[in-house]
Order: sequence, then C-alpha cells, then structure tokens
Amino acid sequence: MRNPILVPELLEFIQAGNPAKVQEVVDHVHPADMAIFIAALEDADVWRLLAMMSIQHAAAIFSHFDLERQVELASDANRAEMARMLEALPHDDRADLINQLDPQVADQLLPLVARAEREDIRNLTSYEEGTAGAIMSSDYAALRPDITVSQALDQVRIQAPSRETVYYIYVVDADHRLIGFVSLKDLILASPVQQVREVMHTEIIQARAGDAQEHVAQLIEKYDLLALPITNAEDRLVGIVTMDDVLDVQEAEATAAFHKIGGTTLADENLKEAGLALLYRARLPWLLVLVFMNVLAGAGIAYYENTIMAMASLVFFLPLLIDSGGNAGSQAATLMVRALAVGDVRMRDWFSLLRKEVLVSLFLGLTMAAGVMLVAQLHSPEIAIPVALTMVSVVLFGSLVGMSLPFLLTRFKLDPATASAPLITSLVDIGGVLIYFGIATWWLKDAIHAAGS
Repeated sequence: MRNPILVPELLEFIQAGNPAKVQEVVDHVHPADMAIFIAALEDADVWRLLAMMSIQHAAAIFSHFDLERQVELASDANRAEMARMLEALPHDDRADLINQLDPQVADQLLPLVARAEREDIRNLTSYEEGTAGAIMSSDYAALRPDITVSQALDQVRIQAPSRETVYYIYVVDADHRLIGFVSLKDLILASPVQQVREVMHTEIIQARAGDAQEHVAQLIEKYDLLALPITNAEDRLVGIVTMDDVLDVQEAEATAAFHKIGGTTLADENLKEAGLALLYRARLPWLLVLVFMNVLAGAGIAYYENTIMAMASLVFFLPLLIDSGGNAGSQAATLMVRALAVGDVRMRDWFSLLRKEVLVSLFLGLTMAAGVMLVAQLHSPEIAIPVALTMVSVVLFGSLVGMSLPFLLTRFKLDPATASAPLITSLVDIGGVLIYFGIATWWLKDAIHAAGS
C-alpha cells in the first residue's frame, strides 16, 4: 500500500461492491493522495466509491479535490447525498463550494442540510471575496475563562473531533467576545485546578472579518502562527484563518501576479483546461496595446531617417541597445513588485531607492558599455562612442522606469504587477530609440550634414 497504483483495483472493488476492501485502502492512503488517484474517474464511480467508506473519510478525500472538480461532482450528485457531504466538509471548504455552485443547485442543496450547518454556510458565504471572512473557518475550539484547566481539557476532547485545529483554543466571554487564548501545551503544563483565565494569553494577534486576505497572510507569516482569530466589529470571535488557507491565498496571488507580469488576464483558470477562446481573450488585450505603443518606436526611427541614411551601421546596434534597456527595466520592475507585495518597501521609500537605483544602473550601464564598445570598435569604430553613451543611458532609463512604475501604479491604487515585462519593454523601446538616435545625431552631426549636402 506504500506506493499504490490504485485505480484499477478500486474499480474492481466498486464493481464487486466490496466496501471492506475500499476501507482497507482508504486506511492506508492519505486523503490528498486518494483524491489524486480517483479525480479522473467518472462522476458515478467517484460517488459509488465515496459511498463505500465512512463519511469522515469521504469528506476528507472530497475536500482535497480541486474546486472545479468539487463543483462538477456536486452538480451531478444526488441532492441528499451531497447535502450529507456538505455537513461533513470543513466549514471553509463547504462555503467555498457553495459560492461556486450554480445558484439553482445551491438552493436545492441548502434546505437538505441540517439547520446549524445551513446557518453556518450562509454566514460564511456572506463575506465579500478577498476578505478574511471569505477564507475563514468557523470550526474553532473555544473555552470560557472561569472553568478549570481540568474542565477545559475535557471540553477540548469533546470539541477536537469536529475542529480544524485545537493547538490554539480561544477564550471568549459570555457575549462571545475574544478575550484571550491558550495553547494545548499551556493546558497540559498547567495545574488542573487553575482557572483558564490564569493561564491564558491576553495579548492577541487578530484580524477583522472585513480585512484583506493579504493582511491576514502577512500577520500569520510575521508572527509564525498556525491560526489567526477573526473577529467582527463588536470583537466577537467569528472564525479562524489557518496556515493552509493562507497558502492557498498566496498561491492564487502569485499566479495572478505572474499572469499580469506576463501581460495576460488568465486569472486563476487552469491552463490545461482553458479553451482556445479563453486563451485568446486572455492574451489579446495587452498584445494589442503594445502593438500600438510600438508604433511610436517606429515613428521615432522614421524621424531620424536622415541619421540612419548617413550612418547605416547604427542599425546594427539598435536591437542590442534597446533590448538591454528593456531587460534592465524588467529586472528592476520584478524586484520592486515583489518588494511592494511582501511589504519590504513602502511609498515613502521611493526617493531613497531611486538614488540607489541610479548608482546601481550607472555601474551596470558602464560595465555593459565597455563590452559593447569593444564590439563597436571592431565593427564600426566611428560610432563606438555614441553606442557606449547610449548603453549607459538606456540602462539607466530602463532601470528607473522599471523601478518607478510599480510605485506610480501603487500610488493610484492599481496593482503594481501591471508593470509587466511587456509594458516595461515597450516603454523602454520607445525611449531607447529616441535616446540612441538623439545621441547619434548629436555626435555625428558633421557626418550627417556632409551626407545631406
């Protein structure tokens, strides 16, 4: 069972109607692995398999399917069977599923769910997307402050089977306001006759249900928390966000940022399953914008037509120079977008970072200029100086654009990841053309004048 290739065997067990064999497999395989093995089965086979095991095992496996697969299974399932599954799923997982289901399917399912679970689902699904409330779970462990440690441990034993985590247990007053917390370690080490209020911690790291998910992720990461309590405006405890919830949020944010940096709008769709029309729509807008932006680069080249005619060898170095500026700009933008995303820098840091970027990009530009000047000396010695000057200038220009654009977008409440590599490259291409031919025209003015005479 350590390395199971299980699908054929499981199908045999399904056809034979052998729940004992199915349960034997389930007992030896992690639910996440089992979900991977059976996700590709037909919906009917998945449901027949899940029906052969305990509802707790079935819910654990179901929760590890990706959300799209959960929606497919829930949409085609027997409504009573799916309602039973909803009752057993982790609170946050079932809320996410209900949010993604067709409203008509959700309306058919909810009346079949037990009242307490139904109210919990409606409460969790009421929070706006992107907030702590939208990702929190309501299956936390809670205690009153006036009970003894011995009584608290008894209550934790009762609550534990249905709670997402019991390492942190939250202490609430009669109005369910959060007043402290204890860890399981605190309770184990305390005297059985002490009251919970005597061993609880009152310095609480918490967030509001309306806070942004990014803020919650930063708190959990900063303070190395396994879970973060979430309260409402009246300080009443309404849920917790656990580390696994934060990892899901961070993965989604990273995916969205990568797509924006690449100049696409694919969002969180699965690339393998995305249709041709979706991929076309996701990639077209930025490409169209950049086409028209690059027309400006062409206009710049046309403006300096006389310079090019007088010294055709200038064209040889054009791709090298403008690409170097674009690459430097993309590097600077990537570093800055990441720093802004994780909170390493703030808007007030722009000026100090600008000074640092000027120095770094000057050193980079001078180093690259030395290399390109050697090439120019061999190929076209007469333009070695303007080529070298341009290299320094375009690297400096590209780096400053790449560094500053994320700050500018942040200032206007836009996502700094929109300062994507294609956008930076196009802006620097336009600037690079103007810088290159402007320097060349100034340096070679006598040769251009002679050629025009």
